[in-house]
Amino acid sequence: MSYMTARKRATGQGSAREGTMRHWAMTKSSVGLLILTPIFLLTFGGILGAPHDEVVAYFARPFPAIIAALMIVAGFWHFKTGIQMVIEDYVHGTAREYTIVATTCLSYAAIATGLFALARLAL
Repeated sequence: MSYMTARKRATGQGSAREGTMRHWAMTKSSVGLLILTPIFLLTFGGILGAPHDEVVAYFARPFPAIIAALMIVAGFWHFKTGIQMVIEDYVHGTAREYTIVATTCLSYAAIATGLFALARLAL
């Protein structure tokens, strides 16, 4: 016999007991991207259309490289979490697990590729 009320058992937890954590993760990454996107556009916009040598010299400096790396990681992490929520809502059966694994691998591969390209450009 449980002495907890239904509200007490449900507080802070969805039916799968992780919905609130995912919502907060999406909220935090959204706020991070909200702050990071204008900074990225200001740093990246000035070098857009420049010759290759200038771009390499620009991204060899720490601030633009760090901003670009943070944008890559935060953007694809937000994508991974968001697309997982969409897949859980609209895809059913075994295809759900395969699709979640595929999109998670895709987002991690995109993060790795972006960071590798940035490292090759900056170093």
